[in-house]
Parts: sequence; C-alpha cells; structure tokens
Amino acid sequence: MTLGQLLEEGKRCLSEAGISEAELDARYLLMDAAGISAALLLAKKGQEAERSEEERYWEHIQKRAKRIPLQHILGTQEFMGLEFCVSPQVLIPRQDTETLVEQVLADLFPQKRTASDSGRLRLLDLCTGSGCIAISLGVLGNFREITGADISREALKVAEKNRRHLLPDCVLEEKKMAFRLIESDVFEGLSGEIFDVIVSNPPYIPSGVIEGLEPEVRDHEPRIALDGDADGLKFYRKVAEESGRFLSPGGRLYLEIGYDQGEAVSRLLEAAGFIEVNVIKDIPGLDRVVAAKLPQEGTHV
Repeated sequence: MTLGQLLEEGKRCLSEAGISEAELDARYLLMDAAGISAALLLAKKGQEAERSEEERYWEHIQKRAKRIPLQHILGTQEFMGLEFCVSPQVLIPRQDTETLVEQVLADLFPQKRTASDSGRLRLLDLCTGSGCIAISLGVLGNFREITGADISREALKVAEKNRRHLLPDCVLEEKKMAFRLIESDVFEGLSGEIFDVIVSNPPYIPSGVIEGLEPEVRDHEPRIALDGDADGLKFYRKVAEESGRFLSPGGRLYLEIGYDQGEAVSRLLEAAGFIEVNVIKDIPGLDRVVAAKLPQEGTHV
C-alpha cells in the first residue's frame, strides 16, 4: 500500500472505533511509523510503504482503536513548546495547564531577567507527575531552586527523565539553579522547608465523575492523579490548611482547578488567610487557575 492509502485506511479504522480526531491521529501515527515529517508525508503520499513501516503503523492503529491515548503510543507530548516523555504512570500534560505556567511567568518575570539577578525565588511543584510544570518553569523562568514532589516513585522516574532531557546538569549550572525531585505525599516529605512559590495541578475530579470520562482518561491515566475525592476538593483543603507553614511571608500560591471549582477553592484559601485571591481563565474562557498570596506579616494557621 502507498502511504496515502495507509493513511486513509487508518483513518477509517479509527473512525469506526469512535476516535473523534481520527484523521489527525492516523496522520501522527503514520508519521511516527514511517519516521517522516508532515511535509514529507504530504510529498510522499503516492510512495509505497516499506513492510516494516506498514507493520508498525498497524500496531499503532490497533492500540489507538483500543482507546490507548495517542501520547502513550508515541511516548511524548508537547507542553509550553517543549517535548515531554509520557507514560501510563503520569498524567498527560494538557494545554489547560499551560495557563498556570504562563500566569506564574507573567507575575514573577514581567521582564526577562538574567542569571545574575538577585532575589531569585525557591519554587515547589506539588503532584509534579511528568514534571511538565516544574521543568517548564525551570527552562523559561529564573529560579534559585525548584523542587518537584510526588507520591509516586514511577512518576518521579518519568520526571527525572524529562529533567535530564530538558534541564541537563550543564544547563542548571549555567542558570545557577538547583533542581530536585522528591517523594512526598503533599507536604509530608518537606518538613521545615520554606518556599517563595508553590504551584500544583492536583487531582481534582470528583470520584463519581471519573467513570463517565473518556476511556483514554478513565482507563489509561493514573487514577491517583485524577481522583479528588467525593467533591474534588480534598487536595485544596489540605493545601489551604498546611501551605502557610511552607510559604515565606508574601509567598505566592498557584493551583489548577476544574472549570466549576473557582468559587469553592477561593473560599477555602480566603478562610485560611490568603489574600489577593484571583481566578484566572484559560483560552476557552473557563476558570482554570486560582492564584493567591500569603500576607507579608507571616504565615496563617
């Protein structure tokens, strides 16, 4: 079969399997199987596919037809213009989460800074998963130290792989920045440490909602990274109650939220003593991030 014929057959198979973006997914899978770019695929549609390419392509198509996420098949996902390795052990980075990263950068680095700037900050990323938030901020920002924490050892292995690829030791040395990954159930492994900024994309989907999600999410992404307990707010309560002990006076907090959680999370943070609590919308106009500050006079109880 030609590459063009393979593309059409793959699209048909994925459509029959209920894949909403069948043509796009079939195209990405063929590009990977043949090891070519989108431009080359267009130019070589009439070219006969090699047997190894055809076999690899159909293996890809069969996996995708079983609703295995495209990113798990390809092994990567782009986030903030960077390519991250992903696996079933971590939440797949999503464009929604870029809203959080962009807000942190806009608030802390309104103008580009150099590595010689004084007063650089220490940042903690809770539930770091693939490390996409922490690493993106490390690449694009200018922090003194970044810590990524996660309860999952397997997730931390993926994060470290991404760190080595995107923030290798030579880059950390050039930026004069320390970067570490630690195993911790929220704040449990961080006793006595103080940060200037805490960020997180936590599990926030109500338990009862998960079974109704698309199979790609429900069956193939880690439940621990999705399930926010009965009302989806379990993590936010813990952060509101405990984060004051880990933030410096005037420290900032940024939390990704579900589209309908802005008011509830804001109330939790205000009740805990945070000030300047703001809800930031994503590109489609949905509530996506809650940002807040700790008062300058000190931590809250």
